[in-house]
Amino acid sequence: MAALVKYLSADVPTGELIFARSFFALPPLLIWMIYRREFPTALKTHRFRGHVLRGVFGGTAMAGFFIGLTYLPLPDMTAIQFVAPLMTLALATVLLGEVVGIYRWSAVGVGFLGVILILWPYLGAGFTQGDEGAIGALIGLTGASMTALAMVQVRQLTGTETTASIVFYFSVTCSVLGLVTLPFGWVMPDLETTAILVSIGLLGGVGQILLTQSYRYAPVSVIAPFDYTSMIWSLIIGYFLFGDVPYPIVLVGASIVIGAGLFVIWRERQLGIQRARQRKAGPPTV
Repeated sequence: MAALVKYLSADVPTGELIFARSFFALPPLLIWMIYRREFPTALKTHRFRGHVLRGVFGGTAMAGFFIGLTYLPLPDMTAIQFVAPLMTLALATVLLGEVVGIYRWSAVGVGFLGVILILWPYLGAGFTQGDEGAIGALIGLTGASMTALAMVQVRQLTGTETTASIVFYFSVTCSVLGLVTLPFGWVMPDLETTAILVSIGLLGGVGQILLTQSYRYAPVSVIAPFDYTSMIWSLIIGYFLFGDVPYPIVLVGASIVIGAGLFVIWRERQLGIQRARQRKAGPPTV
């Protein structure tokens, strides 16, 4: 999906790309809900404003990612996005009051060192106007920050809302946000471009469904590491489709961020096992 976005980004406005990614993701989502006999009951919500807020954060994050792809190689932009889970952990302590121990804070610190290495080829000499690499890196980092805020909002929504409703209202909100940009210069796509725009949405929608389904069969600690395989795909697709060859220091930084992210996942799994054992053992006896 990201490769198709990058392929069109030079000719199709970002708002139009956001609309296509969100609107054409709705048909597979609705089909999936009907198949699971969850439509329309799963769309009932008690927190509509929360869904809209999540959509605004997520739509802004999507815009940052799409714009960043116009300036940076696909692997580099993918690497920058890996900072989002670390930011989510940090924001959760402030906004949700979650308690984070020294091990996970240390992993976050190491992860941000990796982020510095990823950004160094673009921001090491400072930001200068007209430097497309620096612009792309800053926009991409801003998008990752918005992704973290969106994930914090999702954590709040999961207490009362169904997964289907969270995905549905996100797609609807982003579709509206993309459509609002219509007066600012959408292009009339030809047949090939239309097919690619539809494919972007379908791929995004099917990807969300598969990810959602995967959590029904395995815990988060098993599923989450697979997200990092996107770096492998971005390297392969970026090289063969766009001739992208990332800076070696970017690969080193990405490896550090991925390692930190995997440690956080492992640590959270260990803490979950400890809490489960404590609940099973019951309160201490006097």
